Amino acid sequence: MYCRNCGNEVSEKAVMCVACGTPPLAGNRYCPNCKAETSPDAGICIRCGVGLINTSNHSEFDWLTTLLLCLFLGTFGIHRFYTKSIGIGIVQLLTLGGCGLWTLIDFILIVVGNFRDGYGKVVVNKQKP
Repeated sequence: MYCRNCGNEVSEKAVMCVACGTPPLAGNRYCPNCKAETSPDAGICIRCGVGLINTSNHSEFDWLTTLLLCLFLGTFGIHRFYTKSIGIGIVQLLTLGGCGLWTLIDFILIVVGNFRDGYGKVVVNKQKP
C-alpha cells in the first residue's frame, strides 16, 4: 500500500506514514494501490481502477446520528464522544452540556453544517435531496 499524501510505501496496518507523518489514507495525491498520481477530487484511479477514498474536509461520522445524539443525549456530551471529541465530551458530561447552552450551540452547528469532529473535519449531511 502507498501513502495517499506522499506516495511512499506503507504497511497495511500503518496508522501513520513514517515519511510524511500523516495517516496513510489522509492525502489525495497518490493512489494507495499503484502509486499513480491522482486528481484531488478523483473517485477512482485512472491507472488501476481502484476506488479512492475521498478524505477531503468532510467527516466520516453520520450527520443524522450526530444530530439525534445531540438532541436526545446532548447534555451528557454523547454526540462529542461519538465524533471522537473526547475531551470536550468529558467537559460536557461534567457540566451537563454547559447547563444546556453548549448543547444548544452544538445542535445549531450540526443543523447548519458547521459542526466539526475530533479530527477537525466537518460533519455534513451526505444524502442528496
